[in-house]
Amino acid sequence: MSHKATDEQSAIEVFSAEEYASRQQRVREKTAAAGFDALFITDPANLYYLTGYNAWSFYMPQALVLPVDGKPLLLMREMDANGAHRTATGIDPDQIFGYPEVMVHNEQMHPGEWMAEQMREHLGPASKHIGYESEAHFFTIRTFLALTNNLPDWKFSSCNDLINWVRLIKSDAEIAYLRKAGRVVTHAMQAGMDAIREGRPMNEVAAAVSAAQIDGVPGADGDYTAIVPMLPTGAAADTPHLTWTAAPLPTGEPISLEIAGAHHRYHAPLARTAVIGRSSERVHHLASATVSALETALDTMRPGVTAHEVASAYQRVIQQAGYEKSSRLGYSIGIGYPPDWGERTVSIRPNDETVLETGMCFHIIAGQWEDGFGFENSEPVVVTESGIELLANFPRGLYEIEPGV
Repeated sequence: MSHKATDEQSAIEVFSAEEYASRQQRVREKTAAAGFDALFITDPANLYYLTGYNAWSFYMPQALVLPVDGKPLLLMREMDANGAHRTATGIDPDQIFGYPEVMVHNEQMHPGEWMAEQMREHLGPASKHIGYESEAHFFTIRTFLALTNNLPDWKFSSCNDLINWVRLIKSDAEIAYLRKAGRVVTHAMQAGMDAIREGRPMNEVAAAVSAAQIDGVPGADGDYTAIVPMLPTGAAADTPHLTWTAAPLPTGEPISLEIAGAHHRYHAPLARTAVIGRSSERVHHLASATVSALETALDTMRPGVTAHEVASAYQRVIQQAGYEKSSRLGYSIGIGYPPDWGERTVSIRPNDETVLETGMCFHIIAGQWEDGFGFENSEPVVVTESGIELLANFPRGLYEIEPGV
């Protein structure tokens, strides 16, 4: 069953029809060059990129089938298909199909079986070579087996994040949204810093950040972010990706905030570190070295430079200060859905020889996680013709907050 929109139910247009058509055409060309007849697309960021479809429905099997020739198909749960036309402007409403509710969480049947039937019906009965997204978080093993078992004469191969690489260079319209996301994260980081007080429960800081992320700023409304606020604190600041508890904030120890601003699903992440009261000399030394290395790396970024060269510039400075960075320095950003705001393409690290081009966007995160303490500063950036543009506007360095305020 397809789902047609009425005039009163027209979709919210985030990008023009021409931009969606251009994106689909570029992906079709890459798909054909890779030897595929069609792509089976399950990453919600890629569905959004190609059609504008945007809903919290990705926890259920859903896919965009994009053939090299012919109309794309949006296949999803029937209750979601009923409303897909409200956001999807890059696909004809009569190409949106929904599977019956009885297939949801049913041990005896699976939506992938229904999807296989739709693909054979709409793409034709002859054998096809289908590219699938093997790194997509919501493409389950059961969905894959349902497809391959019900299309045994078709060939399925990983497309190696083909669409993510097409997304790497942003259009002017995308960069405009990223700038707004940068304004949102600047506001949210200030809210987080303002919430840091001696003895305050960590969850109250996270709540202040979350409210600011969603509230946004005038002219840039906030969206939900792909990752919750991360708040490594005290001795636990020696590792990234920790969230929060109700424990009180410590005095004299690092408190790191890694958050993002989101606008129309485009993400600008930002990290800063604070200390309530006076910090130790070791934290001061680490902070100074990290900021210096970060600024050297940012000064290196411009078209024609490789990701390897940017990482090496950082590494030279941080090593001179007596530290080492084993993790990557950054990664490409743009559209984000849970559980991640990265694009899974370029990493700013040694031996990544990707050449930077105008329109690429990165989260450059100078995180130094030492034994029992750490420090983070990061910047979301756009590569420009002459260097980079900072998306956020928040001073770098170690923030020292007066206790008892």
